[in-house]
Amino acid sequence: MGTVFVTENVTRSFGGLVAVNNMSIAVEENSFTMLIGPNGCGKTTFLNVCTGLLKPDSGKVWLRGTDITGWESDRVYEQGFVRSFQIPLPFLGLTVLDNVLGAMRNPGESPFRAPFPRAWIREEEENAAKAFAVLRRVGLDKHWDQPSFALGAAQLKMLEVARGLSAGATLIALDEPIGGVDPASAEEILSYVAGLKKEGLTFLVVEHRIDIAAPFADYVYAMNLGSLISEGLPDQVLGDPKVIEVYIGRDEAC
Repeated sequence: MGTVFVTENVTRSFGGLVAVNNMSIAVEENSFTMLIGPNGCGKTTFLNVCTGLLKPDSGKVWLRGTDITGWESDRVYEQGFVRSFQIPLPFLGLTVLDNVLGAMRNPGESPFRAPFPRAWIREEEENAAKAFAVLRRVGLDKHWDQPSFALGAAQLKMLEVARGLSAGATLIALDEPIGGVDPASAEEILSYVAGLKKEGLTFLVVEHRIDIAAPFADYVYAMNLGSLISEGLPDQVLGDPKVIEVYIGRDEAC
């Protein structure tokens, strides 16, 4: 395994507020790397910089050895680095299957090729087969014909992952994948993610529900107030006094 993704001293400010301060992380291939921290600590802003939604004020971002600092998000996406959002954003009026197909290249959509189905029908059929295979991998194959607005919160999160897989993602950043779901559904989501990791995918997971997510992680980075405060194996980070203080608070009686 090698290093897939690296940031070096990434900083991003909004006026006088430093939201991300000199963040340096590395994500190893075929790993579940987790970035934790309390709400408002800068995790999502950092992820937005990593995936091209925001440009850093300073620092570098590397994807498989290529400097992607300042690239637009669609260009990052085309390189196989796909992200989800805290609030899933599928096409709610489309079926689950159509949402997944929409992330693929569909030659029949071209106005120049549409009148000639013999030129594209086989590829469209292959795409449908691939889409069903992706849905099976995330546990949504039985819901393929449902409109996406009918899915539950956990299923919508997995639909985001499915769309990334169908687009050919090899590195997927998940922003609060278990936010807003019950513990049983959270375990199910993370189990699917762990299964996809075994298939060779790499994940950068931003999360604050560390009690549920940490057992699935290979390596953990902890943030507070925009800065990195700890990193290491899950048990090491969760036992770090700085991390305990951030999540639990200092016991003034001690």
